[in-house]
Amino acid sequence: MGRIRVLAGVISLSAGLLFSTANLAVAAQPAPELVLNLTNQQVKLSDYLGQVVYLDFWASWCKPCQRSFPWMNDMQAKYGEQGFTVIAVNLDSERKLADEFLSKLPAHFPVAFDPSGNSAQTYQLKGMPTSFLIDKTGQLRIAHQGFHVDKQASYEQEIQNLLAE
Repeated sequence: MGRIRVLAGVISLSAGLLFSTANLAVAAQPAPELVLNLTNQQVKLSDYLGQVVYLDFWASWCKPCQRSFPWMNDMQAKYGEQGFTVIAVNLDSERKLADEFLSKLPAHFPVAFDPSGNSAQTYQLKGMPTSFLIDKTGQLRIAHQGFHVDKQASYEQEIQNLLAE
């Protein structure tokens, strides 16, 4: 019985760390290059130089990811013509899981699939979702661990600020 309580405590603590939201301080530095496998093509993150990029890492099992997709669709629709792009990188081990998620919450922005998790290692992810705002010159500027509906206005303000630069 004691082991079960300890295990439950460890799981609760881990979940809290995994799903907590934090704005992570990022000293402006070049965004690590990624080669992304989109549905019908392969692109490089550097192909998006000149645009503000919201790079989001997600998985089908992630509850906060489910809340972030409608918001990311809204941001893409609102700012896409101003030089803004959302790119979502799925980290599920099976593409089928991502496809099921996307059938319920369609993405109106590019979605890449990385079942190997190489991109997660490159960006040193600590939880899901994790997102990065990359400026027009390809510099990492802002990182977010987690997603909270009550912070959407501040996330959007960050996008507006980078678009104005």
